[in-house]
Amino acid sequence: MRVLQWMDELELAACQRFNHYNRRRFVSRFFGAVSRLGDGVLWYLLMLALPLIHGPQAAWVSLQMVMVGLLALPAYKSLKRRTSRRRPCHRDRPFARTVAPLDEFSFPSGHTMHAVGFTVVLVAWFPIWAWLVVPFAALVAASRLVLALHYPSDVAMGALIGASMAGAVLWLVGLF
Repeated sequence: MRVLQWMDELELAACQRFNHYNRRRFVSRFFGAVSRLGDGVLWYLLMLALPLIHGPQAAWVSLQMVMVGLLALPAYKSLKRRTSRRRPCHRDRPFARTVAPLDEFSFPSGHTMHAVGFTVVLVAWFPIWAWLVVPFAALVAASRLVLALHYPSDVAMGALIGASMAGAVLWLVGLF
């Protein structure tokens, strides 16, 4: 039990270091905007736009991105309920809060899970998009830390789960 408490303290200290940057107005607004875009709006618009940009065959890629989202959502909700991990911003530490969380619990980061999952599928089919979506997915993950909405392990596991789900979808459709 002491090991878990020690790890929790390390993660809280890391959260405070990340959140320190949120005290700057530009940083707070920037990562707040990234976080809101990571709520899904940008991804859904991109899924709709892919067939317009790349032709009707890209609808298949959009459908695979939707499949990742449909797999990730129940997994994310189930894990959140089971772990019931309080968010860093809800702890007894002085965090600069500028964005309200979408739900109560922290583990795993659903924003990161979806961003990584969608990115893996999109880049597997259209590598040209990597220059845009890989940095965006990284910014979404960073926003969760800077805004004190998640611990580093929440973000890491969200990325791992999202990549795994995307890999499973790509395997099912025969790309991998």
